Amino acid sequence: MGIADDAVEIRAQGWRTLAALHGLIEASLERALQAGHELSVVEYTVLDALSRQHGWHMRMSQLARAAALSGSATTRLVTRLEQRGLLTRILCADDRRGIYTELTPAGSELLGRARPTHDRVLGDALAEAEATPELAPLVDALHRLPAAR
Repeated sequence: MGIADDAVEIRAQGWRTLAALHGLIEASLERALQAGHELSVVEYTVLDALSRQHGWHMRMSQLARAAALSGSATTRLVTRLEQRGLLTRILCADDRRGIYTELTPAGSELLGRARPTHDRVLGDALAEAEATPELAPLVDALHRLPAAR
């Protein structure tokens, strides 16, 4: 095995470790958000992304990137959330092909109730991961990231 092969293996191991941390966090969040608020992690992610926008709306393509979904999966998700009254779609005034998605008051209220659960479970999952030697360096790196502005 050469140096190049070692580098590839190191990157692959790093990716597997990151995937393990993500899986641990996502599974914990999924259970808690479903049980407490009837929200999936991706639904929470969409509501949260919308709440952080000036004017509380985003184009569907922006929302797809924020939720790490394909365009068609985003459309299906938005349809489900719209049927639940949590968000609404608005045609773009200057581009009739453009569609914005906006949080409704009910969506904002549900997000407000779910956010403390999300934050608590995320903290607990990170603490659990920090106690796992393979995951601890990644958790440490997350703690050192600068706060978003």
